[in-house]
Amino acid sequence: MDNIAIITARGGSKRIPKKNIREFCGRPIIEYSIRAALESKLFDEVMVSTDSEEIAEISKQCGASVPFFRSAQNSNDYAITADVINEVIIEYEKLGKRFDTLCCIYPTAPFVTAKKLSDAYNEMKKNNADSAMTVVRYGFPPQRAVVIRNGKIEFQYPEYYRTRSQDLEPIYHDCGQFYFCNVDAFKKYKTMITPNCVPFVVSEEEVQDIDNISDWNIAEMKYNASRKREN
Repeated sequence: MDNIAIITARGGSKRIPKKNIREFCGRPIIEYSIRAALESKLFDEVMVSTDSEEIAEISKQCGASVPFFRSAQNSNDYAITADVINEVIIEYEKLGKRFDTLCCIYPTAPFVTAKKLSDAYNEMKKNNADSAMTVVRYGFPPQRAVVIRNGKIEFQYPEYYRTRSQDLEPIYHDCGQFYFCNVDAFKKYKTMITPNCVPFVVSEEEVQDIDNISDWNIAEMKYNASRKREN
């Protein structure tokens, strides 16, 4: 079984300059994703897809390969992850390399560990699934959401107004950390979230979107807290 880890790290971050290689708790944040992939021993290839020479150099120093640079078409603000992954698969096939399973890992995902990658991979295989994705449960039931219309509060889902929170079905959302996918299934569906996709549930304490500096600071606090719990 040939597996590839693809870490998607373009250089054009605007809200946080050089976001993908910015220092996070003492190390370039991309190093956490690279190190987790390498330490998992799951992958025949751990590569970084980037358009930046600086990101490429740091990635190689961390142990990843950068056999080619990302195209300009897939480096703009409108490129989606699936297009980047597809480009990587095509470029490797041009080099005569084919893989059975891919794992897309985001470069700003310091909570990803080798164990999480291994557990998610094993969960996918155990269930004969085509893909697996990290999810986290919403901290508050979305069914109890309210909206503001004409300056007044209304329940978005009034049918749940009198339902106790503990009686509502749990709802989850994408963690934005990593995805596993069978390469043939990815080619068929053009997405890593296939119809036969299993969840890998992550605790809220180890999930943080990083879109601005405030998010970054919160992520560092969460990361340091999680390391203290482990020790």
